[in-house]
Amino acid sequence: MNWSADLDTGLNNLLDLHGTEVHRDDGYWWKIEAWQVTPTKERPHGIRYNLTLHNNYNKRVFGMDNAHAVKPLKKKGFAGRRHDYDHVHKSAIDKGTPYEFQDCTVLLTDFFEGIEVTIEAIEGK
Repeated sequence: MNWSADLDTGLNNLLDLHGTEVHRDDGYWWKIEAWQVTPTKERPHGIRYNLTLHNNYNKRVFGMDNAHAVKPLKKKGFAGRRHDYDHVHKSAIDKGTPYEFQDCTVLLTDFFEGIEVTIEAIEGK
């Protein structure tokens, strides 16, 4: 299997979706923004992204991004000052929970699954 080609395909798929905004019949809408950037300590994979789901009042109710740092979950015995950039906002008020970025294909899959889970939770389905 050619892992490099698979990674390139996932990256290309994500970058091709940059600027996409889809309005659903139920009033929710989602948007994808993604850029290839120089890898840094904060974004070692070289991708900056912002994937968001909004309700019919244009309020973000779910999102995945790496625009800012979030504090990592407390781990026993860990007292460092490390802050994660890849994170998920699981609700309108969630300030961000660290997300373990694997690759662009998994990111997109997790985003679209998150859309469905979030809408089901809000709608009480």
